[in-house]
Amino acid sequence: MNNLNLPENFSLTPEISSALENDQPVVALESTVITHGLPRPHNLELARDMEKTVRAQGAIPATIALMDGKIRVGLEDPALVQLSEADDVLKVSLRDFATALTKKQFGGTTVAGTMFVSQKAGIKVFATGGIGGVHREGAFDISTDLQALANIPMIVVCAGAKSILDLPATLEYLETLGVPVAGYGTDRFPEFFSPGGRLPVSVRLDSPAEVAQFAQTHWALGMKSAVLVCQPIPAEAAMPLDEIERVEEVASREAVERGIHGQALTPFLLGRVNELTGGKSMRANLAFLKNNARLAGLIARELSSAH
Repeated sequence: MNNLNLPENFSLTPEISSALENDQPVVALESTVITHGLPRPHNLELARDMEKTVRAQGAIPATIALMDGKIRVGLEDPALVQLSEADDVLKVSLRDFATALTKKQFGGTTVAGTMFVSQKAGIKVFATGGIGGVHREGAFDISTDLQALANIPMIVVCAGAKSILDLPATLEYLETLGVPVAGYGTDRFPEFFSPGGRLPVSVRLDSPAEVAQFAQTHWALGMKSAVLVCQPIPAEAAMPLDEIERVEEVASREAVERGIHGQALTPFLLGRVNELTGGKSMRANLAFLKNNARLAGLIARELSSAH
């Protein structure tokens, strides 16, 4: 099923199409976490858990991916299974859509890719793990996620930026681009696997209603950027900062030595960090992804009720 004003290669499930037509709360979910972020079978379990978590808050999940020459908005369970088991899946950011569509490759959408599709479909809230940003390994290795956050007006709920990045540089870049960085229940920027504490956010927001009101005020002024809502990892899943920094330095050094860069860099770094922490970083990842899905569901409901 498709909305009349969408490009013909978009395909919406009947549930998502109906929800958007009736102004029901919808939460976009990315698919690179399924295709590139987690090993099997954890990827499928996580995809299902995030969808269940969104539904438990009274919102409808819309997992986004590219399959069979179509941009799919909403995946029913057989499609989730198929995506989780697929090999040779393309990591799809803004430059990669035409590649995946013309070659009919399966594609997992990044933060930027998911935001692009969400805006086209009319979805205003998106839950992810951590955004991309400025890499430590090279001055010009900067994620397209940052440009998407500057240009696409939606609420993005995350656990900060991936801690494998240069976080101070990433925050400076977001400031330059005019993107509000909101700490959810905190004045400090969360650091993915740890609650953070070293870097400030631009505003603190303490409830889903405050987030919705802030975003509506921001956009009513004519601002075009996203509102980045950064929620700390649940305390019971957090990792000590010194431990995670130590293993990230090892992973970064190995990446440089092996000449790994571009789209291959983030999956390599996160995979190597998981190996070096004996699986602790993956457990942390699962915890904050579900936590972010929960908050995004609540925010989507607030945004929907405000219409």
